[in-house]
Amino acid sequence: MNELDTLVVHGPKEPDPMYHAVNVPIYQTSTYQVDDVYHFPQFAYSRVANPTRQALEDQIAAMEHGAAGFAFASGMAATTAALMLFKAGDKLLLSSNVYGGTVNVLEKVFRPFGLSYEMIDTSDLALVESRITPDVAGLFIETPANPLLTITDLKGAAELAHKHGLLAIADNTFMTPYLQRPLDFGFDIVVESATKYLGGHSDLLAGLLVTGTQELADRVKVIRNFTGGILNPFDAWLLLRGIKTLAVRMDRHQSNTAYLAEYLREHPAVKKIYYPGFSDFPGYAVHGRQAGGAGAMISFELSEDYDRDVFMKSLKLITLAISLGGVESLMGYPVTMTHGAIPKAERDRIGITENFLRFSVGIEDKELLKADLEQALASAKY
Repeated sequence: MNELDTLVVHGPKEPDPMYHAVNVPIYQTSTYQVDDVYHFPQFAYSRVANPTRQALEDQIAAMEHGAAGFAFASGMAATTAALMLFKAGDKLLLSSNVYGGTVNVLEKVFRPFGLSYEMIDTSDLALVESRITPDVAGLFIETPANPLLTITDLKGAAELAHKHGLLAIADNTFMTPYLQRPLDFGFDIVVESATKYLGGHSDLLAGLLVTGTQELADRVKVIRNFTGGILNPFDAWLLLRGIKTLAVRMDRHQSNTAYLAEYLREHPAVKKIYYPGFSDFPGYAVHGRQAGGAGAMISFELSEDYDRDVFMKSLKLITLAISLGGVESLMGYPVTMTHGAIPKAERDRIGITENFLRFSVGIEDKELLKADLEQALASAKY
């Protein structure tokens, strides 16, 4: 039994006690009438609170088993809010192949304000502990990581962080709370790009943040209220609508991914494949203990006998695009897309080579997806 199968459809409570609407209405308003200027109601100005956004925030808090949820205008806005909990002089330890946007905001926005970071392999907890110095204040991990799908032990990482007084933050975009709940393993904060699987239809931008405690929620609320990077009511409604089918979409995503991963692993064009569903994948056992499935992402490296550019241009059903997590299958090229701002030497060191591709498997017919891969690979053979 999976409680989320039902929670994603109905939400944590009745959405509209006034008119009993089955779906949460769109409260497309910036302000509200107040009866007492000395005592404001819950909804007085939509930057601070909006009923549609509040329904979404309550829903994601329930899904992640958290104290409170917050909805932002993008995944990066949610990540930025989490990073604003730190101060000048603090240092973060960061998963070495975390999403490139997280690295960019730390390097280009936060470093000038005195927040530093170090990228390390967080799957090696002994290495993580060895890099904890007095100035380290936080641990930011992504598991499976983007794009190498590296697995970090959530329980072990959280215990290590708290042993040293660090704030533990997890990016749960690839898994969603349907498959993994980092707060259950001791993490303090979860962030997600809801643009991806939670929205699921490539038609909105949104970011979500959930705290494990009310104390952290109070701090995030101050940041959210006064920096103002909130999600608008219409996109909050779209996201609530997308979440209703999360369970059935993720099940189809995963079955397609398992099928295509097996196909790609056996194809001579594929030099190396990254997929947490393989029993010989590093971290397979750890991932099995903390997640309810392997997810719907595959990364792979093409052999030198195949032209990556011809392969990408030859795809017909699978779309070449930057994002992931939509119902349609998307092929990405991290070297110029998600991780283009990371120096080549660092990309090469961690394995994001010139022939490296990231595949977000959609919910189309799996045989048609396989046929598209077959014809594109055949076209790319030197």
